[in-house]
Amino acid sequence: MKHFISIKNFSQKEIRNLIDLALKIKSDEAAYQAALSGKSIGLIFEKPSLRTKTAFYVGAVQLGAAAIYYTPQEIKIGERESVADIARTFSVYLDAVVLRTFSHNTILEFAKFSKIPVVNALSDFLHPSQVLADILTIKEAKGDLRKLKVVYSGDGNNVCHSLIYAFSILGGSLTVACPKGYKPKQSVLAEASEFSKLSGAKICLSDSLVKAASGADVLYTDVWASMGKEAERNKRKKAFKNFQINDKILSAAKADCIVMHCLPAHRGEEITDSVIESKNSAVFLQAENRLHAAKAILVYLLKP
Repeated sequence: MKHFISIKNFSQKEIRNLIDLALKIKSDEAAYQAALSGKSIGLIFEKPSLRTKTAFYVGAVQLGAAAIYYTPQEIKIGERESVADIARTFSVYLDAVVLRTFSHNTILEFAKFSKIPVVNALSDFLHPSQVLADILTIKEAKGDLRKLKVVYSGDGNNVCHSLIYAFSILGGSLTVACPKGYKPKQSVLAEASEFSKLSGAKICLSDSLVKAASGADVLYTDVWASMGKEAERNKRKKAFKNFQINDKILSAAKADCIVMHCLPAHRGEEITDSVIESKNSAVFLQAENRLHAAKAILVYLLKP
């Protein structure tokens, strides 16, 4: 049985196969209309969601499966019922569970007791389904990842961690531009360093977005205060004030550079309106690809 919990659990070949599968599904949706006929997918979401919930819910339905969405009030993971008991119960009702939660340990414990595939739809540590869609977007818009300079500006958060894992396994150049005190976890960087020895990837940290953005093929950003960090928003706005993707930063990159944001965006903070609405923006292609990536994950996990 397979789970989709972290990009780091997949080989370069497996990630590329997932991307290719997403492209096939995107180019010929009709061919996959019954791919998961008779299957039932449960979506357990402790955190708010627009794209992730819609991508997996609609994705499951478009693949012929039944989708059931559970609100935080219905489940109350670890409060109304233990993680282990929920996992074992769902294992006899459903064919897969898509779980969006606060603590990454909840997903790990759920997978430990589950007899069906578990998909990480976001935790405080990782967001692998987002990054699968990101890699799909970069491939569509810019081609071979290994020939590109990609710059991520912002917090060393769950999206950043998954990007680091993806690049370190696939190869390519990723620079993370962030202020001191907001860097990615050292454990992630250490693992990425080992993966990079095989792939030839270059994972770098920079405390200057202006310098990092020079000659970039891709500029990527995320909110400065992720879910659960809202109380730090004012503090973070001060710390990240020089890490906004704006017209000046975009002009430092290549003329055909694409701009990405995993959304929702705080326009005027981490990114300006002028950039997100510019001809360089791939933000809504990226949002669309959440659906195709979600479908690929479900087909990969459930189709023999």
